[in-house]
Amino acid sequence: MNNCSNSLAPARSFGTVRSPSPTSSITQMFSMLDTAAEQMMVLKDFSAAFETCDRGLESLANMGQEDSRCGDFKAGFCILGIQAQAELNQWHGVSSWVLQQYEQQEKIPAKIMQMCILLYSKVGEPASMQEAARVWLHCPSNSRATGFRTVAELYLLHVLVPLGHRDEAVELIVGEVGSAAFTEEQRQTALDVVEEREQQDKEPPLNPSISPNSEITAQPVSTRGSVIGKLEAMLRFLYRKVLATGSGSFPLRKVFLAAVLLYMLFLRMDPALPSSFMWISKLLQLLKQMWTAMFAPYYQALTQRL
Repeated sequence: MNNCSNSLAPARSFGTVRSPSPTSSITQMFSMLDTAAEQMMVLKDFSAAFETCDRGLESLANMGQEDSRCGDFKAGFCILGIQAQAELNQWHGVSSWVLQQYEQQEKIPAKIMQMCILLYSKVGEPASMQEAARVWLHCPSNSRATGFRTVAELYLLHVLVPLGHRDEAVELIVGEVGSAAFTEEQRQTALDVVEEREQQDKEPPLNPSISPNSEITAQPVSTRGSVIGKLEAMLRFLYRKVLATGSGSFPLRKVFLAAVLLYMLFLRMDPALPSSFMWISKLLQLLKQMWTAMFAPYYQALTQRL
């Protein structure tokens, strides 16, 4: 029995040494994730980064889900893998690749759902995420997820509204998903967005009967000319008011400058257009006169003191 016991001791010790250590496995996963991030961000080797993410996900599948950190590593590999596929212009397979990792759409983390919605919206294929996002949002367990509201917002603004699915958008807002995701004020704002988009879709196109020839630009040019004339008259009026009230009229000066800024922001005249040259020249003259009227007395007084 002693000999038997002695002979079995090394076997038990040998078995203990060969058993995988959870700590070493987690360290290996962390190292692979760090390598994938370096390949992505530093080396810009997107193919290598995606291959590293694939190997990491395979290793995690073999490890099982005993450690709670496995879920975090899995999400990290998927996020980097999505970015790598987007950089490689292989975005068509992102949705199926993510579903392959999680097997069920309801189990996909909120951050990854957000990335997928934004990716397919950016490439002009929002319909590719419609079914997946709908299933994910209507899963009761996901309503308690941290990013649930963000997924609902992105699904509404980047999928349903661009596709013109008004009825489904309204149902999302006022239904169970909207009640869990939005406040009352947010729901009203979302409804306003949907209604505004519907009104834009109903509006007829501008000048549909005009043929594509040189007459197309006649009306905008004439309209711009009338706007320029009215704005020039207003600026001259403000300029005369500033001169009449003297140096203490800071509010009027602010109004004058605000009018100029509003014109530049909202009308945004193109300086390259020949029709803009005359107006820009007059505007510069008015600004120079305004500058002289505002600061010439202070400059002259300073010169006399010196």
